Amino acid sequence: MMLALALLALAGPRETIGIYARWGAFRDTAPTRCFAVARPSDVARRGEAYLSIASWPGRGVRHQLYVRLSRARADHARVMLVAGERRFELTASRHDAWAPDARTDSAIVAAMRDGRALSVESVDTGGVPFVDGYALQGAASAIDAATLACL
Repeated sequence: MMLALALLALAGPRETIGIYARWGAFRDTAPTRCFAVARPSDVARRGEAYLSIASWPGRGVRHQLYVRLSRARADHARVMLVAGERRFELTASRHDAWAPDARTDSAIVAAMRDGRALSVESVDTGGVPFVDGYALQGAASAIDAATLACL
């Protein structure tokens, strides 16, 4: 229940589709979008960090990755997402990261379905490396529930 309350605080009003282990599935209506979302495993130290996989039916977008980083990223630091044996370089701003294209979004979701954990790694503005870790138990169910809610 704490997960649901924490995730609801991330944005405005929304419909809860379901909670699956550490992942939640939600639906917004204006504009219509559905998403699976989780906070890093170490929530107490991670502030506003989260990772979501969203579908925007009105835009023809499905399974789009978005990551809110736990720390501000250094200007030239790479952001890497690691899921199992797969590594993906993300496009990033100071606080946010996303897949560079739809093909990478799809590959990340496939890697999430096969993995037990996922990490997002970078270097902060002070030059200190950081890792935001996510448990993937419940991720596939949350992604599927969110996708179905926006068909």
